[in-house]
Amino acid sequence: MCTLVAVALSACSPSPNDRTDATNASFASYDAGAVPGGPGSKQSYALGHLAADSAIAAMNQDIGPDGVELPAGRGSVQRGAVVYAAQCSQCHGAKGEGLPTFPKLVGRDSAGAPTPEFQFATKNKTKTIGNYWPYATTLFDYIKRAMPFATPGSMTDDDVYAVTAFLLSANAVIPDTTTLDAVALRAIRMPARDHFVPDNRKPTATTK
Repeated sequence: MCTLVAVALSACSPSPNDRTDATNASFASYDAGAVPGGPGSKQSYALGHLAADSAIAAMNQDIGPDGVELPAGRGSVQRGAVVYAAQCSQCHGAKGEGLPTFPKLVGRDSAGAPTPEFQFATKNKTKTIGNYWPYATTLFDYIKRAMPFATPGSMTDDDVYAVTAFLLSANAVIPDTTTLDAVALRAIRMPARDHFVPDNRKPTATTK
């Protein structure tokens, strides 16, 4: 991929005979690795910038199924309804019903829980939090790192707990009087949990 991009950019660059004196000077400076922000090599196209420590910190969190990495904080369903309305409803709908190009978040099947015939590829079952998500802890993880869509990672841990509580309540997983923290979130067993199996395959040896 990088080679193709480099070739394409090289092919689109004007030859020395096609450049004006001004552009010749610019390209000479660029070819010498003097492009502001570039690492100082001919292979640099001065694209992007170094990630700030704060940006890395916002993404450098991996909360797994056991939830041992969950941060301190707490949030209620009631608070989550307020945060959801302000931060999430414009994409996912006022009640989590989903909008064009943005997924539905709320919904359980008619029996109130996934059926034994549950299939990942079933066409008549929307993959909502209530009937598809296997772990409540990883729901927190996804919201924390990826939401809201326009400013991912901008919500406080308290507000992420609150939105998580609101969505779990809307999916009839927890009562609407619940306040979640790390301990309470780890204790939740999602309705679809038993429809997933761990990937216990061992890495295979590779040859160089």
